[in-house]
Amino acid sequence: MLKIDNYNSQILDNISFELNSKNLIILGPNGAGKTTLAKVLSGIIDNTNVTIDNINPSKVYGTHKTEIINYIPAKLDIFDEFITVYDFLALNKLYTKLSIDEVLEVLDISHLKNNPCHILSSGESQLLLIAGAILHSAKYTILDEPTSNLDPQKIQKVFKLLKDNTLFKNKIIITHNLDLAYKLGFDILFIEDGKIIFNDTNKTFFEDKNLESFFQNSVKKIENNIVVNI
Repeated sequence: MLKIDNYNSQILDNISFELNSKNLIILGPNGAGKTTLAKVLSGIIDNTNVTIDNINPSKVYGTHKTEIINYIPAKLDIFDEFITVYDFLALNKLYTKLSIDEVLEVLDISHLKNNPCHILSSGESQLLLIAGAILHSAKYTILDEPTSNLDPQKIQKVFKLLKDNTLFKNKIIITHNLDLAYKLGFDILFIEDGKIIFNDTNKTFFEDKNLESFFQNSVKKIENNIVVNI
């Protein structure tokens, strides 16, 4: 079980919820505190409020920490930009039985295997981060904007990977892609101004009255899709 109890900071206000072996989507406007919350949950921001199976991720290191949680940022940031794709993934391979080549094949990026990371496009870098997350295979994986910078075909592929419960044990997904969130069907946590405004099922969140309340008529449901109301 992942639990955060009454976390407060300059950005987040009295954040409390529990997640017991389930997938979760975190939504909210720009600046709401979503990425800060992810860093708190993963122990990057030191705190005494988070436990995962009675372990505080900000107070443990090495194997204990890598087994329980992994945070995947929205942008690739590495210490050595000349490291190759394969070598980067080798550093990420921890608890999965899949090989690096198998994961490269799953994401259709085998052709990038020997490329240095610094020449990757933003979309290719995003797929590399997802490949690394699969190879890490922590109990909880937090993916921050996993479909940013991806073309429609790649978004479709990543959607199928996120929907599949065999590659990731438990997923926490931060996204602005409401259609992705709707189609995944995971429970929704919506935060605004650092506060939890909604924490319930996907079906309830995407009721018309809630879309109107949370997004002030800027989005609408058309058949089985959530679209921007331009």
